[in-house]
Amino acid sequence: MTGYADHHTPNPAVTFFLRPPAHTIAHTTAQRLLATARTAPTLRARLAAGFTLIELMVVLVIIGVLAALIVPNVLERTDDARMTAARTDITNIMQALKLYRLDNQRYPTPEQGLQALVAKPTSGPIPSNWKPYLEKLPNDPWGRPYQYLNPGIKGAVDVMSFGADGQSGGEGKDSDIGSWQ
Repeated sequence: MTGYADHHTPNPAVTFFLRPPAHTIAHTTAQRLLATARTAPTLRARLAAGFTLIELMVVLVIIGVLAALIVPNVLERTDDARMTAARTDITNIMQALKLYRLDNQRYPTPEQGLQALVAKPTSGPIPSNWKPYLEKLPNDPWGRPYQYLNPGIKGAVDVMSFGADGQSGGEGKDSDIGSWQ
């Protein structure tokens, strides 16, 4: 592109008062803006440069605060879920025991135990109308077998889990969960 001086040769005495044409001013301004845009850091260049130490520390603090707030709630919910699962298992086992009694006029003996709901007992009294009442005998949510008491302490028979600690008694997650609840 040519400038103002290429087209006109004005009188040097009046050059001071003359202004260049508008298209030349616009062209010069565009060149200045383009040069500034090339030297100014773009968003892409800023992101490619990485994070500052302060930015990383702020992110780590935020993650730490969120973890401190969320983790205890999640762990508490896990214990509640296990206790609910134990209650559900015990309810299912009690239903199977009631069906066993309906078919055989008695509950399994303490020697036969809960295994009598899965496999036909081989020790007496041998049930005459036995059928499978459970596909599989579950363990409690903490991986231990459910306890069977016949006669029960709180009912005709009791089925229970000793809770998270695996011992009788306790409070909270360690409390016993039984068919009487």
